[in-house]
Amino acid sequence: MNGLSGSTRRSAEERILASSASLFAQFGYNGVSTREIASSAGVNEVTIYRHFPRKRDLYLAVLAAELQRVHLRGELLTKLAEAQNGRAALSCTFELISATLQQQPQLLRLLQYSALELSDDLDPLLRRHLGELVGVMARYLQPWIERGELRCSSAKTLVLTLIAIVLSRGPLRRVFPGDVENVNAFFDTYSEFCIA
Repeated sequence: MNGLSGSTRRSAEERILASSASLFAQFGYNGVSTREIASSAGVNEVTIYRHFPRKRDLYLAVLAAELQRVHLRGELLTKLAEAQNGRAALSCTFELISATLQQQPQLLRLLQYSALELSDDLDPLLRRHLGELVGVMARYLQPWIERGELRCSSAKTLVLTLIAIVLSRGPLRRVFPGDVENVNAFFDTYSEFCIA
């Protein structure tokens, strides 16, 4: 026998990725061992290293798989395109970002752990997957900046700040329980600075 068939191999890799995504999102990169991942995936640790030579390679594969599932919702993008003023465009952009990222809570937690635990080698991966989304939203905001309805020198910076607001909600709720109930409150406060 020549080893594992293609479908069995794929199945093992899929189980490893699914188990890893769940465990990494729950406990972070440093909080999970490959032994725990192997146990959860129903494989031995050697199988993990056969597919992913280093734990970091596995984490990057998990993050890439989760990022590939991020898509802008069409009806929200249409709403942004049809905004009547800068305030409405800003609000639509925030709604679009929130809906896009919050539909994948596992991805949100992976991004948060990535920012805390891993180094800059994640930047190209994040830039590749999220850069297009940021660019699309920035193009819709740029005319409002040029008209002077939004106070910001860069539409991309504005979009990245809105993403940061969404990403920061979870950690801030843990640090300040009861004080940080609604991510929209962050947006409302920030938007007052942006509206000219």
